[in-house]
Amino acid sequence: MMDAKTDAVIVGWAHTPFGKLEAEDIEALIAQVGSAALDHAGVSAQDVDFVTIGVLNCGFSKQGFEAGLVSVAVPGLENTAAVHTENACATGSAALYTAMDYIEAGRGRIALVIGAEKMTATPMAEVGDILLAGAYRKEEGDVPMGFAGIFGQIAGSYFQRYGDKSVELAMIAAKNHENGVANPFAHMRKDVGFDFCNTVSDKNPIVAGPLRRTDCSLVSDGAAALVVTDRETAEGLARAIAFRARSQRNDVFPMSRRDPTAFAGARAAWDASKETAGMGLDDLDFVETHDCFTMAEMIEYEAMGLTPPGEGARAVREGWTRKDGKLPVNPSGGLKAKGHPIGATGVSMHVLASMQLMNEAGDMQIPGATTGAVFNMGGAAVANYCSILERVK
Repeated sequence: MMDAKTDAVIVGWAHTPFGKLEAEDIEALIAQVGSAALDHAGVSAQDVDFVTIGVLNCGFSKQGFEAGLVSVAVPGLENTAAVHTENACATGSAALYTAMDYIEAGRGRIALVIGAEKMTATPMAEVGDILLAGAYRKEEGDVPMGFAGIFGQIAGSYFQRYGDKSVELAMIAAKNHENGVANPFAHMRKDVGFDFCNTVSDKNPIVAGPLRRTDCSLVSDGAAALVVTDRETAEGLARAIAFRARSQRNDVFPMSRRDPTAFAGARAAWDASKETAGMGLDDLDFVETHDCFTMAEMIEYEAMGLTPPGEGARAVREGWTRKDGKLPVNPSGGLKAKGHPIGATGVSMHVLASMQLMNEAGDMQIPGATTGAVFNMGGAAVANYCSILERVK
């Protein structure tokens, strides 16, 4: 299986706060980040050859054809080619990789990537059903509590096989909330502490299976954008973040036809990127990983090779994934604290990783970070994207 060449580089970005935003709709969110990212990169709208828009939608808005919104939301892009991508919770990474494919195919030199989602205007009872678009509805469409129910089942299966890891899941939640305090974009900038995360209460009830509210990411609005160019164009710009590797691997959609606790597709994406980059985890300064639920982050420790299967709890219990640990995971606070506006998430993760590598992450900064990785997944580890990044300018 061949992986794409990695000639395209990130040269600029923009990011809204995540949370319950005043922005009326997707068009307004696109407008907030589109021109801002171009300004940050030091390029004009007239220079852009291609735009990708990552939005899940699937019922959050009656307005489809989101690629058409670029022509009204970002001045100067009225006639620029644009496409909409959707790949469940990995929609943002799908938009980024599509733009990189365009650049690396030689079809253009500058691409704008935007990820956005407006979720909080939708009643919560409807949100759960909309998100089940990322599950195999023929078998999983009636799972109570939507995707929380899906991951509640995964957590229950994992606990049955490897023992109750509720304490360690609370440690992951507490770690990410502590990190999120330093993230100016985060939906929830509050260090709620381990005891709160580990205690079932009126404010932290059981949501699905063994998962508590603090084990679940937040329903959020938000947008993020990236500007991608070829390396020659980047030479005349202020910054450049390169991809040592980028890989996408999929797994079988229905959970009934695979081991849902193994995240085999995630492991394959990680293995492919590490091999292409010629790097191991010891060569990374941090990882931004897809903690839609704390159970996902724990299994992702195993998929990335930080621990053997069934031992992911050890990584958080021994402090390996804290900001001062041997491999900081989610120094941004992750989806758990930052929020999870579906279409924006993958783009946001690459923005925050780029900020780290440019030493522009403020209080989130991992000192001396030169290489980092992003893992973003769609569905229950069905569509898996793994990027290994480094600063080259």
